[in-house]
Amino acid sequence: MTKILYVSPEAPVADAAPDTERRAMSAGGLRIGILDNSKGNADHLLSFLIEGLRAQVPIASVVSRRKPASSRPAENNVLDDLVKEADCVVSAMAD
Repeated sequence: MTKILYVSPEAPVADAAPDTERRAMSAGGLRIGILDNSKGNADHLLSFLIEGLRAQVPIASVVSRRKPASSRPAENNVLDDLVKEADCVVSAMAD
C-alpha cells in the first residue's frame, strides 16, 4: 500500500478542526477535487500534483473548480460540488 503524506497549512495544528469523518477509497480509485485559487501558475502546480498522484495511487476521477479571484472565498455551490464529487480536495497558491 502506498503511503500518502498529508500537509495541512493550518497552524497551530491543535487549533485545527478534528477529522471526524473517514471516507473509504472506492474500488475504482480516489476521486480528487481541485480548487484553483486563480493565482498565476496555480493551475500548473495543481496539474503537476495530479500527475504525481496518478503515479502513486489509483485515481478514478479529477473534478476541478476555480475561484473567481484569489482574494475571494469559493462560492457555496462550488464547495458543495467538491464535497459531493471528491474524496479529498487539494487547493494551491502559486505565482
